[in-house]
Amino acid sequence: MTEILDTLHDIVARLSAVVPVALAPDGLGAMDDASVMQVMDAAAALLRHAEALLVEGAAVAQERSQTAVVADRMTTALGARNVRDLVQRATRLSGARAAEIVRAAGAVGPRYGALSGDVLPPAYPALRSAMAEGVLGADAVAAVARELDRAAVDPDRLSAADVELAASARGDGPTGGGLPTADELRLQAQVWAVWLDPDGAEPRDDLAQRKRGLSLGRARDGLVPIRGMLLPDVAGALQRATDSILNPRVEGPAFRPDGGGGAEGPSGDGAYAFGDDVSVVDQRTRTQKMHDALATIVTTATRSGALPTLGGAAPTLLVSVRAEDLASDRGVAHIDGSDAVVPLAVVRQIACAGGIHRVFVGGNGRIERIEVADRVFTPAQRRAITVRDGGCVIPGCDVPAAWCEIHHVTPHARGGATHTGNGVLLCWHHHRTIDVNGWAIRMRHGVPEVRGPSWWDPLGRWRPTTSSPTRTRDELDRRRRARGSSP
Repeated sequence: MTEILDTLHDIVARLSAVVPVALAPDGLGAMDDASVMQVMDAAAALLRHAEALLVEGAAVAQERSQTAVVADRMTTALGARNVRDLVQRATRLSGARAAEIVRAAGAVGPRYGALSGDVLPPAYPALRSAMAEGVLGADAVAAVARELDRAAVDPDRLSAADVELAASARGDGPTGGGLPTADELRLQAQVWAVWLDPDGAEPRDDLAQRKRGLSLGRARDGLVPIRGMLLPDVAGALQRATDSILNPRVEGPAFRPDGGGGAEGPSGDGAYAFGDDVSVVDQRTRTQKMHDALATIVTTATRSGALPTLGGAAPTLLVSVRAEDLASDRGVAHIDGSDAVVPLAVVRQIACAGGIHRVFVGGNGRIERIEVADRVFTPAQRRAITVRDGGCVIPGCDVPAAWCEIHHVTPHARGGATHTGNGVLLCWHHHRTIDVNGWAIRMRHGVPEVRGPSWWDPLGRWRPTTSSPTRTRDELDRRRRARGSSP
C-alpha cells in the first residue's frame, strides 16, 4: 500500500513545483487560448482522479463507522462526529463539498453485508468504473445518485440507467457525442428517474405541499427577513413575473452631451436626440432587482382590485406620521403591522401613489376629525398618461406602463393637482429613489422632461422623454421633414 502514498506524494511534489510557475506573470497569462484550455483540462482530469480516491476513502470510513460498538468506530477513534465531519477535517473542504463526497461514496463505494460482512457490489457499478477512469467527478456522481435514489423502484431496475449514464459521461450519450457537464448528467438522471418511477412525482408533491411555507421575520436595520419554501409552479410563476419586470439592460452607451445631433427641443435650451439610445447603467445587483420586482408585483396586485377586500376595502398599507414631522420634512413614519420605522421618503412615495386620510387627534388621544384627500389617478387618467409616456420616463428603464406607478411631479402637499399634466409614469425603483438618485422631472406644456445626474449629462439640460412608440414615430417624422427642408 505504500505505492499509493508514494505516488501521491510524488504528484503533490511535482504540482508544488509547477503551480508557482503557472501563477507567475509569465505563466498561464502568457499562454495562448488553446494552451490555457489544455492546462485547465489537465488540471480537471487530475482533480477527478483525486476525487475518486476521496470518495473511496469516504466509503471505507463509512463502513468502519457503522459498527454497533461506538468505541470501535473510525469516526469515534479520530474524534469526528460523523463521516462528513471526518472528510471535512481530512480535506479542509466546505461542509457542502464534504457531504457531496459522502453521498458519492454511498453511490459508488463498496458495500458490506450487515450480518455476514461480505463485500457487496456498489449501488451504481458503472458509475464507479467511470469515476475510476477519471471521467466523472464527485459532484456528478452525487448529483446523479440524488436523482436516481428518489425513484422508488427495485435496485435491479436502476442498472440500465447506471450503464447509460456512465456511457454518456464517456461521451456516448444524448448530448451528441460531447462530454456532458455534471449539470447535464443530473438532468439526464432526472429523465431516467421519471421513466423508472412515473408515479414518484405524486408522493414528492405531497411532501412538498406539507413543507411549503413563507414567513416574515422581525425588522432589523430597516429590513424585514423573508424565509420560506415555494412550490415549483409558484416559483416558476414568480420567476416569469420578475423576468417581465426587470430591466434587461445592465450596461448602456455613454451619453453624448451634444444629443447626437438631434433636433432642437421644444424648451429651446439645446439639442436632444429624441429617438436616440441614451440608456444608463443600472447599478442594482441581481438580488436588489429581484426585491424591486417583487415590490412592483405586490403594489400592482393591490392596485388591480382583484384581491379580496379587508373590512370592505381593498388591501391598504397604513403609514402613520406626525403632522409636525411631515411639515418639517424631518422624522420617521410607522408601517402598520411592522415594528420598523421608515424615513419620510417612503411616506412621500406611498402618498404619491395612494390616498391620504388626515386623522386629527386631540391631546387626550380623542379622534377629533378625519379629512380625506383623494389623490389617486383615475383609470382614464392612467390610460391617458400611458399613451403619452409609454413606460417609466427615466431613460434606459424598460419597465412597462402596466407595472409603473404614477408620480406627482409637483407634490400634492405643495398644491400639485391629480391630473394628467402633473403625473408621470415611474417604476417602483425610480419612484422610491427619485429624491436621491440624481434624476429630476418637470412638466413643460404638459410634456414630461427629465434632467439626468451629472455623470450622465454634465451640462444638466432638460430633455423630453417618452417610450411611447406613437410619440417616437411622430418625432422621427418631424426630424425627417426638417432635414428634407434644409439646404
